[in-house]
Amino acid sequence: MPIVDVEIVCTAGRHVSASTQALADELGRVFGSEPGRTWVRVRALPRESYAENASVLGERELPAFVTVLHARPPVGEALTAEAQAVTAATARVLQCPPELVHVQYAPAGIGRVAFGGKLVS
Repeated sequence: MPIVDVEIVCTAGRHVSASTQALADELGRVFGSEPGRTWVRVRALPRESYAENASVLGERELPAFVTVLHARPPVGEALTAEAQAVTAATARVLQCPPELVHVQYAPAGIGRVAFGGKLVS
């Protein structure tokens, strides 16, 4: 079930060149998902809508934010390993350093996410 949102900070006039399909395929491998079971959405965040305190970022320093929603997220060492794998896979597809990929995990989807009106249980 993983649902993954990838938000890429980009400069004006530059579109997101990453392949959403490539991200879905790479992340599906990370999660060990069956075909069609990892869903990925990619959005561009205009540079002027992003800032870091007391910093001016160059074009090659703009980050990507990844949010992962699992029915039941991993815990402990499994979460650490998965976060590292998600970071590496995303950086590979986006062709950026892993240090620019920031991953966050949403609360478990069990009992709060529905597909076709059916709650995930």
